[in-house]
Order: sequence, then structure tokens, then C-alpha cells
Amino acid sequence: MEKTLYDAATQGDVDKLSELLEKDPLILDRAILNSPHKTPLHAAAFLGHVNFVKEVMKVNSYMCFLRDKAGRNPLHLAAMSGKLEVLKAMIDSTPQAVREKTDDGGTILHLCAKYGRLEALKMVVDAIDDPDLLNAKNDDGMTILHLAIVYKQTETIKYLMEEARVGVTIENANGKTALDLLAAQSNIGSEIPSSLQDFEALRGKGVLNRERAFRALMAKNRKAMMVVASLIATMAFQVVLNPPGGVWQDDLSEGPNPHKIGEVVMAKTHPGLCRHLIRATSTAFVSSLTTVMLLITKETKYNRSSIVSLMVLLLIMTVAIISILLTYVISLVTVAPKEIRGKLSETGVIVLIVVMAWSTSIPCYFYYIWYLIKNWLIIFMVPIISAVREIDLRALVNQQLGGHGVDAGPAA
Repeated sequence: MEKTLYDAATQGDVDKLSELLEKDPLILDRAILNSPHKTPLHAAAFLGHVNFVKEVMKVNSYMCFLRDKAGRNPLHLAAMSGKLEVLKAMIDSTPQAVREKTDDGGTILHLCAKYGRLEALKMVVDAIDDPDLLNAKNDDGMTILHLAIVYKQTETIKYLMEEARVGVTIENANGKTALDLLAAQSNIGSEIPSSLQDFEALRGKGVLNRERAFRALMAKNRKAMMVVASLIATMAFQVVLNPPGGVWQDDLSEGPNPHKIGEVVMAKTHPGLCRHLIRATSTAFVSSLTTVMLLITKETKYNRSSIVSLMVLLLIMTVAIISILLTYVISLVTVAPKEIRGKLSETGVIVLIVVMAWSTSIPCYFYYIWYLIKNWLIIFMVPIISAVREIDLRALVNQQLGGHGVDAGPAA
């Protein structure tokens, strides 16, 4: 009976499918169990039998997620074979299956680009409004634009160049951008305008390498600040649990220092310092936790806002460091014997520590100011150059591909 089902799928015989379902309502489930990599829906989708596909989807839409031996689901097969009606029917029924990837990490758009199915690609792009899907990479680090160039899919390349959400400066696993791949094509590479050679430093050398170095610097600082902020938060919390001088171990309602068990001793012996300690400890704890949360929730990317974020984090970290130093000084003064404490000026010591803490942060700020000045080209000019490069690249492709017919086979 299952052979009859597969014959009906290859022929698109809806009446035969209905007849088989009447005899055995579970026949589709049995087909999945016996041959999960080759279902009737795979065959019908690849051959474009839209009515048969719709009937199967009514009974068992889960089939859209089943993969063949190459990791392709029925939507993949419909797209790569250009069966638009089938593709639309399955997208309308199970749009989640569009995001499934093949065994090589490619998406349905990769298959469209590889096999030159431009209309199918447009249909998926219009149905699934997702820039991440447009710029997704397969296991080789190739986007759909990279594949379209490698397989010389002229119309697909032109369409992708007109799609603003497609990233034309994304690199593949070998560090090659779309421009690099275009330059390698025999019929296009020799016609790259000389004006684009001004951006050679952005292609694997010069500014691009310095950009990577800046990213690495920011990543390194993120890790260091995460560790320091965690330590400061721990120390501040420990001061609250074990304040200098300890806590009262009994209740006393009369006498010079009435108190309750668990209250801080220095609140009675040094009330002014206790208030300063609370402020300093709270500031250190909150600022360090703020730093940790910012580092966790914000991904550091290379742009000017990242530089601002880094400077803000450095400022917050400076506040945390100064506060924890003040906490140390206050604790030291509190537990010091009276004869030693009398020789120290509390205000003078606090001011001295603040100056010391600030002086330790000055070299850090000077370093970043020096780095920003030295690399002003990266910080302020690269975004402009990248934007111009992308515009020129789109114009180049539209101009060069407009007059050159190319084959659909893979590039040598």
C-alpha cells in the first residue's frame, strides 16, 4: 500500500491519496516511520504537485519538517526545483519550516541562490521578513550573495544588490567579501573600476586589520572589567555582612550606647564614618553590578557607539574603584586604635585615597584618548568608507552585470 502511496505522490493523484486515506487513515504516519528520509511529500513537492501537497498538509503538516538524506525538507526541494505554487502553499501552512537548515548549514535561500531560483528566493524573502535569514552563512561561511557570485547567477546578484538588507561587506570563512569574489570572476574582475582600488586597505589588510585589532582590544577590556566588577561587588557585599568593628551580640536598652542585637557597632562608636561607609559601599556595589549587567547585555561591535559605551563603562568602573577604596579607608580608620587614629586626619586620608584612585585612572584615560587620536581614521572614517564602498559595489554589480550574460554553472 505504501508503494501505491509513493506512486500517487509522483503522479500527483489526489483521488488515489483520498482512497488510501479512507482505507488506512494512518498510512502517512507509517510512511514516515518506514522511510523518514523519503516521504510522499518530498516527492510531490519536488515534482510540483500542488494539490497533492495541500491534501497531505491537511492530514499531516509535520511532514514539512522531515529531512531527506541531504538534510532538505519538502520546502527546500520545492524551492530548489522552482515549484512556486507548492512553495507558497507550504509557507502559508508551516512558515516555521522555512528557517530549517540543511546538513551543510545552508538555508532555503542558499538553495535558491545555488540553483538560480530567483522567483522562489523573492517569494521567501517577501514571506519571511528577516534580515538575519538574508545574511545567514552556511558551514563554509558563505551567504546567499557569495553563492550567487560563485555560481554566476546574474539576475540573483542584481536582485540582492538592490535589496538594502543584504550585507555586501560580509566576509566568508576565507575572509573574502562579495567584492573579492566578484574580482575573481574572469568576466568581471578585469573591469573593476580603478576608484574601487582606493578601498584595497579594507580588504584583508591595512584598516581592516587595525579594525580587527580594535575589536580584540575591546573584547579584552570587556573580560577584564567583568572580573574586576565581580570582585568589587563581592568585596562590597562582604563589608555589609561583616562591617568593621562587627555587630552587637546582645540587646541593651539603657546606658551610653543602647542597641539591639545584630546592629552595627560603629553606628554608635563612629556614626559619621558609618554613614560614609554606607554611601561608599552602596556606590561600589551598585556601580559594579551596573557594569556587569552592561557587559552581559550589550554585545561589543565595532562602531562609534561601542567606543562611547566603552568610555561609559570605564567611568562607572572608576566610580566603583574609588568607592571600594573609600570603603577600605573608612574601615581602616574605624578599627585603628585610638592613639593611632588620633594622629591621622580622617578627611585628609580620604582625600588622599580619592586622589590616588583618580590618579590610577588617569593613565587609563590617557591611553584611550591616545588610542582614539592615533586611530581616528578607523573610528570616524571607516563607517563612511564602508558605506561608500557598499554603494559603489552595488553600482558596480548593477553596471557590470547589466551587459554580461553568464552561465548558471559553478565558477571554476
